[in-house]
Amino acid sequence: MPARALLVLMVMLNFGVATWWLLRPGPSSPPAWLQPDDVPRLQLLGETSADGAASGNVAAPAPAGEPEAMPTAVPAAATGDHANGPSAGSGTPAVVAAPQQVADAAASTQGVAELRCFSFGPFADASPVAAARGLLQPLGAARMRVRDQVEAPRGWRVAMAPQADRAAADALAAKIRAAGFDDLLVVPGGEEANGIALGRYGSEAAARRRESALRAAGFPALAQPVGDAGTRHWLDVAAGPGFDAEAARRAAGAAQARDIGCAGIVDATTAG
Repeated sequence: MPARALLVLMVMLNFGVATWWLLRPGPSSPPAWLQPDDVPRLQLLGETSADGAASGNVAAPAPAGEPEAMPTAVPAAATGDHANGPSAGSGTPAVVAAPQQVADAAASTQGVAELRCFSFGPFADASPVAAARGLLQPLGAARMRVRDQVEAPRGWRVAMAPQADRAAADALAAKIRAAGFDDLLVVPGGEEANGIALGRYGSEAAARRRESALRAAGFPALAQPVGDAGTRHWLDVAAGPGFDAEAARRAAGAAQARDIGCAGIVDATTAG
């Protein structure tokens, strides 16, 4: 008996669920979305063209003999046309160069292309360089730059000071040879006559080693550079086509005027 009652209860429950499923109300549709009045509606370019055609915003043909009016272009910000530039909502403003700016840039580029550049010098110190700058500006120098060039000696030599006479020089040379130094020469004449030449070297380090060895043996040798060594100053100038480089060289008192490239010649002081 309990089993039969349980079965009847299960049948009734299933029947009730099936009846509810068949008679339940359908899902309610969401409310329609209304766009606020202060927010413009987005339009595609095709929609804008279609609306314009439908509303009659099409330029009427001009009468015979009169030039046609150019159609009004739709702004990219209103149409969303990214091919013509960033839209107003993209966050990136469109930068368009003004015609006058483009013309000024072209003229500046043309002027730089016509410049020729020279280097005047060498000058021993800064004073003649400053004087040359003042002299070259009236001659048409547009830009100027001072360039310092460090010149290395041609080589190094080791020597000892001239002796009183040739006999003293020969005696000293014999002592040096006896100490184991064979590479030497008694200078026969000139300003250093009767001096002892103890070798010529391509680097300062080698000359200093020779000097140290001789001094350790008791001989006052001295390492010296060969040729002029020091800093030379050059004045680099950029000028226009009519600039006379030879006349400028003479006016500046420079020994040389070299043609150089114009890259990097920038100076705060310009002629004119």
